[in-house]
Amino acid sequence: MNMLGHRLRVGVVIPSTNTSVQPEMDDLRPYGVTNHIGRMVIVDNNLTEECGFNSVIQAMRSATTPAIQSMKDCKLDRVIVAVSPDAYWRGRDMHLKMLSDLQETAGGIGITTSADAIGLALKKLGDVHRIGLISPYTTIGDEAVSQFFTDNGYEILALANLGGKSPSRISSVSQEDLRHAVEVANAPDVQAIVQVGTNVPMAAFAAAAEQWTGKPVIANNSVLYWHALRMSGIEDQFSGSGKLFSRY
Repeated sequence: MNMLGHRLRVGVVIPSTNTSVQPEMDDLRPYGVTNHIGRMVIVDNNLTEECGFNSVIQAMRSATTPAIQSMKDCKLDRVIVAVSPDAYWRGRDMHLKMLSDLQETAGGIGITTSADAIGLALKKLGDVHRIGLISPYTTIGDEAVSQFFTDNGYEILALANLGGKSPSRISSVSQEDLRHAVEVANAPDVQAIVQVGTNVPMAAFAAAAEQWTGKPVIANNSVLYWHALRMSGIEDQFSGSGKLFSRY
């Protein structure tokens, strides 16, 4: 028996530029669960131009398999691919093929992606279909960020941009930036607010924002970790980290 990870050992694949996933997921870790990081080596290109944006997406896609392979000897129980849904989404059929390929790379264990985690969360929260969306990018990323949601029947009523100019600089946001983004995304008919972008340090702020919006506020890192726990049979519920963890 693994002394520290006797309930669950989670592999977390993150871009080499990401400084938010590891601390936020460690804060969410229940007793007996351990997190193990694998890095996708990517370039810190300019995200405000289409060529730079596309090169970052392609770099993540090609670096995912080696990152998972680097963790296989940890004897993991599940792997989280900790990037936003736009990085991989190319339609449902391609998504299922990608999951199958990544699962094979990981030795047959379960894979958690943002697309699956967000989809399950919105269903659990009352079959939500009208959302406000918070993007880590400038407006150049709007189409890519929106595609997963529109392809799956969600109506985006408002979209806020945090304006990250490169993958590493996505984490350079203030509390005021996050508050403004939530306010923009919180259109009157919105049922839930969804933040995408795993280098945005929004887990704690999203939990607090649920109190003053009166709506679910889903942070990308939180929903990924929630999904990984629940799909692995870890049903611990606790307060302070948002409605998903306290009720579902």
